[in-house]
Amino acid sequence: MTKYINFLDKFKWIIAIGVPLLVLALASNLKHLEMDGSYRIWFGEESKTLTDYDDFRRTFGNDDALIISFKDENGIFNKKALQSIDNITQKLWRTKYVARVDSITNYQYVHANPEEPDDVIVEDFIQDIDSRDAVYFSDREEIAVNDSLIVDGFISRDGKTTMISARLTPKVNDDSDKSGEIMKLVEEILAPEIVRTGYKYHLNGGPPLNQAFVQIGTSDATTFTPLVLIASMLLLFLLFRRVSGALIPIAVVIFTFMTVLAVQVLLGYKLNNFTANLPVFVVAIGIADAVHIYIIWLMYKREGQVNKEAVLHSVQKNILPVFLTSLTTAIGFATLTISKVIPVFTLGIATASGAVLAFLISLLWMPAVLLLLKKDVKSEVVEKVTNKKPLGYGAFIVRNNKKIIMITTLLFLILGAGLFKVKVDSNTIRYFDKSVDIRKSTEFIMENLTGPMAYEIVVDAGKKDGIKAPEFMKTVEKFCKEYQAHFPDVRHMSSLVDTVKRFNKVLDNKEEVPDSQEMIAQYLLLYSLSLPQGMEINDKMDINEQKLRVTAQVNIVDTSVDLEQIRYVEAWWNNTPFSASVQGQTAMFAYMQSDVTDTLIYSLSLAIFLVSMIMLFIFKRVKLLWVFILPNILPVMLVVGLMGWIGINIDIGVAIAGAIIIGVAVDDTIHFLVKYFDARKRGLDLAESFDEVLRYAGKAILFTTIILSLSFSLFAFSTFTPNQNFGIVTASALVIAFIVDILLLPALLSLTDKAKRG
Repeated sequence: MTKYINFLDKFKWIIAIGVPLLVLALASNLKHLEMDGSYRIWFGEESKTLTDYDDFRRTFGNDDALIISFKDENGIFNKKALQSIDNITQKLWRTKYVARVDSITNYQYVHANPEEPDDVIVEDFIQDIDSRDAVYFSDREEIAVNDSLIVDGFISRDGKTTMISARLTPKVNDDSDKSGEIMKLVEEILAPEIVRTGYKYHLNGGPPLNQAFVQIGTSDATTFTPLVLIASMLLLFLLFRRVSGALIPIAVVIFTFMTVLAVQVLLGYKLNNFTANLPVFVVAIGIADAVHIYIIWLMYKREGQVNKEAVLHSVQKNILPVFLTSLTTAIGFATLTISKVIPVFTLGIATASGAVLAFLISLLWMPAVLLLLKKDVKSEVVEKVTNKKPLGYGAFIVRNNKKIIMITTLLFLILGAGLFKVKVDSNTIRYFDKSVDIRKSTEFIMENLTGPMAYEIVVDAGKKDGIKAPEFMKTVEKFCKEYQAHFPDVRHMSSLVDTVKRFNKVLDNKEEVPDSQEMIAQYLLLYSLSLPQGMEINDKMDINEQKLRVTAQVNIVDTSVDLEQIRYVEAWWNNTPFSASVQGQTAMFAYMQSDVTDTLIYSLSLAIFLVSMIMLFIFKRVKLLWVFILPNILPVMLVVGLMGWIGINIDIGVAIAGAIIIGVAVDDTIHFLVKYFDARKRGLDLAESFDEVLRYAGKAILFTTIILSLSFSLFAFSTFTPNQNFGIVTASALVIAFIVDILLLPALLSLTDKAKRG
């Protein structure tokens, strides 16, 4: 180690300046850093969920759409409102990336010809708005609010709220996310309408959702990264009362995350809502190593050692625990790579590499910089540290070990009881705080019009032309009735069955599926020939007329309810001669819920197992393995219990938090145990050993806990719910981990040591 410090001392200026210059050179690539909010980032290219969805799009076209909704308290059947709907509809038809536009004005109204009752007319529902009078509008309203095909769809039951749906072209976002461009085009369309009408237009659907992901991810990254760094610097300065104590550890963190981000750019990765917080995760990884090295260096300087000796002794004292903590932290984050949720997978790679990089910078650049600090440090605590009397902490632990174990166990049992209350649940829209526009718009539609989420149910008749069979169509009709009756959250359902029934009503005065397959075929042909260009029915069935698309408009519900409804669909159709699957983006995100659960369970289990093996290899005490592992499992279990008590569901943010909790908890435990066993090996008794741990590790553990818990708690102010949950959960867990490591762990060691010697 002396040779290594001599090497650093010889090249200290080169290292101190060279590392930042190298980082800055790499950081020049950060100008190419991009955010991606597309739904595709959540799934791997080989994901069955994604491939099934792509097959659906190839068959039926895109289910992704931009939804514009608004409300007129006097009802929308007036010239101002209807003209606005028509203006927006016509302009959207001419907008780039839009394949089809549907609204109340261009709804294809099927009705009999008043002059020739045997003729069927299919035409736009609202025409020649400027020349119409109040009687016409009143008549249209009466028809609309009683038409099952459009009420709770294009128009609310009270006739006051409506929506315009602009379906996107099938491959619009395959190469890159076009949401930002689409939103700009839509804003240009809406700007004159807002001035003319004064309406509040609510935007919903894929483009606004993707844009919200990008905007909030960018906002959180540009807000919380500086805030966390500034807060950490201020806390470090308050704790150390030295500028170097604030700047050097933060520099280690900054160099680390800038390098990791630059490498991500070079590898072609784009940021998402989770990797955007990578700098903050690196703070958790890198700051502990730097603080431990700095605090021991400062302690030796205050004892009167010359600077080079202080650096040598600090590195000697910390190299093993810092190496071990970096290894276990890297392993903890690397376990996230088993996740099928791609943002979590990429975060695992980035943070694991960040742990390795932080270790290298902490033991190369940081000692070199410390060697440059020639200014003397006041020996203000020499008397205290040379006094051989116990500081009181160790004696307290030894004297009260059983009480500590009993009290903490009781408290932990109460907290842990919340485990039975917690559930794994989320919802894409509920990822956003209630103050975010996309959530407000989606809830506006749910409260005033219809279900804002959609299931695309693909029913397979099993043979070519099978969808025209009366038995098949009547089964679809029965399914829709039973599905809506079973799930009140299903607000509206639509398919070609509705069109067939409407034609039959017009021609036979019965709104039902006819018993003749030939008649059904004629109705569909007549309807298809009557439609204007761009509004064909090929998005409702496949080219072989074997598969039928049924769209269900559903309220915002927990993912567990989504999955329950999806299972009901598949089970219902399994009891028929036909089959069905549920597609669409709502279903895709619901299917992802099991991946979130797997991430939490499997990554944590793997992390705990691997860390256990490493700690067994390090300390070689099989009988004490449970004592080593317990402080690392408890914070996770207890914080999940706390979530149960306060009503926070497990989502992706919490799943990611688990890896950080394990990583930091293990860091503290290893620093404690390495110094404890070293003291015992040198012949110190229990109380003296605990006092030495407190002296060489306790302050650093306390400092890092304060810095990280306060820094992560800032995420509670994010408008992205997973980030909020991540911040609350991580900050709480770090405090719990500190209590476990400072009280419960030494109490257990004291008790087992006495039992061993007894």
